[in-house]
Amino acid sequence: MSGGNAGRAVIDVLRAEQVRYVFGIVGGTFLDVLDALYDDKSVEYVNVRHEQGAAFMADGLARVTGLPGACLVTSGPGATNLLTGIAAAYVAHSPVVAIVGGVSLDHYGKDAFQEFDLINIFKPVTKLSIQVTRPERIVEDLRSAFRAAMTGRRGPVFVEIPRDVLNNQTVKAAELTPDRYRATHPLLPHPDAIREAARLVNRAERPLLLVGGGVNWAEANELLVRLADQAALPMITAYGRNDVVPGSHPLYIGPLGRAGSPEAAAACRRPDVLLVIGSRLGQFTAHFDDRYIKPETRIVQIDVHGRDIGRYYPVALGIEADAREACRALLDTLGKDDLSEARRAWRREAETFRAQRQARLAAEAKLATLPLKPQRVYAELRRVLPPDTIVTLDAGAAPAYGYDRLAFAHPRTFLTPLDLGGLGFAFPEALGAKLGRPDAPVLAIHGDGGFLMNSQELETAVRHHVNVVTLVMNNNCWGSEKAYQKHFYGERYIGCDIGNPRYDHFARLFGAEGYYAEHPDQVADAMRAAFACGKPAIVEVPIDPEEFPIPVTAVRPTGPGTAAAAPRRVAR
Repeated sequence: MSGGNAGRAVIDVLRAEQVRYVFGIVGGTFLDVLDALYDDKSVEYVNVRHEQGAAFMADGLARVTGLPGACLVTSGPGATNLLTGIAAAYVAHSPVVAIVGGVSLDHYGKDAFQEFDLINIFKPVTKLSIQVTRPERIVEDLRSAFRAAMTGRRGPVFVEIPRDVLNNQTVKAAELTPDRYRATHPLLPHPDAIREAARLVNRAERPLLLVGGGVNWAEANELLVRLADQAALPMITAYGRNDVVPGSHPLYIGPLGRAGSPEAAAACRRPDVLLVIGSRLGQFTAHFDDRYIKPETRIVQIDVHGRDIGRYYPVALGIEADAREACRALLDTLGKDDLSEARRAWRREAETFRAQRQARLAAEAKLATLPLKPQRVYAELRRVLPPDTIVTLDAGAAPAYGYDRLAFAHPRTFLTPLDLGGLGFAFPEALGAKLGRPDAPVLAIHGDGGFLMNSQELETAVRHHVNVVTLVMNNNCWGSEKAYQKHFYGERYIGCDIGNPRYDHFARLFGAEGYYAEHPDQVADAMRAAFACGKPAIVEVPIDPEEFPIPVTAVRPTGPGTAAAAPRRVAR
């Protein structure tokens, strides 16, 4: 049992959880915590320029390392500014711990300065939202927060510590490692369920693997690829989860979902058994209708959280289990591919889908129109990016092309806003990713609209020497919305067109480096120079202002069985 300053106790818990960086803006409600860092460099406080950026950075670090990210900000607007970034962590099941120094307890309920009901504000976007009410509970409640963030399906948590509970307080707490206060062994699948899953897959003529982010969080990637190889299972990935399997694997067809691969969509309409591992089959993966997943398809769904098994599509079998343990059990139970004629024909069909996608992408590398098509920009990126590059992709029209056009070789290298759909995500997310994995090249991909939402963090990157590269594809508009007005409103454009600075010049104003590429043969050279310059860098590429992804509702099938609600199906 040790005793000491409450601020020191907070740092001790963070260090025990392997938190190396804490993101935020200095505030008077938690100065005892910052003071503890003056003589202790084991945890670094990364002081940012907007709290939303702090939350995105913590999320980016957590996603690429699997360790908890942390924010520390002040009350009132300091806390509410975190909300969008914490929502990003929530949809990504990312373990971010948001700590807020709150107003004094004796001021609560008096409409005091910066007094808001933060606990209820954050509840919808966290696994746990709590207030510490006594100094002696600080360590206990922080450990509860980390336990919630790091167990089961992971996710963000919110902890408010009022300033009179934190400052000038002495606390006593036993020094414990995390394995002393939370489970460390994953949830095993039931043996009977695994046997039934193996039976369904072995009897299938056209089995297909659909894999999601749960595979990354469980670190099941290698086992999953072995499973696909052993049973000759073609693979597609869920929305925004392209990095779960190597893009070069011969059984990988492509990414499913909004802005995904049409070849993956075609493949998803074909299986008689769909083996879903680590995906909840959410809206932007499957759209809650039968455009991809047909009513007659038998689904085996494996997820760490039973809430989402069969939630959107009835299943033939649901298994609540850790993805890694489920893959390991299936490897021990599934036989090798029986090489039946039906399975050989399915393998050839899957290979055709994959080849069609590769041919389509290769043809886009020949697009020579100016301004550049975003498809051609992505072709140049595939040519120049090192295989270990971490890519953070913003929301918006120009980044949307990347879902089907970027190749990944390693897990935890593709970070997207997912169901948040938040602009301004990619750049601060990239900063957190770079701090989490400093040896990896990190690229943020933005449209011009989204980049300016958090571009102030360029100063943070320069000051803290976080050398990420940002690609800004500039079409001077809000492209996703302009696409809808183009397709559905007869090109009656309102509120879509915007103006921009030259972003290479913008970068230099902050002490970063800037590059400008307007011809196809300039893109790769600019990217190489940006990665080699030893500074944060921006590469601006002007793109065709008339080129937009087709809105998802414009390609939605019509006719019986395609209602917006989940289709009527019978699980068998």
